[in-house]
Amino acid sequence: MPNHRAQHSTESIKREITAIVGELKDPRLKDGFVSILKISSSDKSGSGLKIFVSALEGMDKAKEAAECMQSAAGYIRKELGSRLHIRYVPSLRFIATDALEYAADISKKIDEVMQNQSVGEENNNLGE
Repeated sequence: MPNHRAQHSTESIKREITAIVGELKDPRLKDGFVSILKISSSDKSGSGLKIFVSALEGMDKAKEAAECMQSAAGYIRKELGSRLHIRYVPSLRFIATDALEYAADISKKIDEVMQNQSVGEENNNLGE
């Protein structure tokens, strides 16, 4: 079970990385909705972090955003160190995932089912 301090540290890092990425001037990150979903330690020593990136536009956009963030990883690490006042900043590895696209698709399917269900109930009430 992860301890409270490690969880708080991870949330602080996630919040700061999100802010730093929002300040980047790379045009590949400006068009579309890109989100940092999860951060996890890449090894037991905690010397590296895996940062999962997703985009509402799909996996191709998420891969492009992850590549862009990976190319700016040195700058992001430097900013993290200065903003969080930590001596050692772990290495960062950005990984693309299609979780946002998948969630949007599931939400759309649920809405369709709910709409079909309400139409079916109206038809049953009219038939009585």
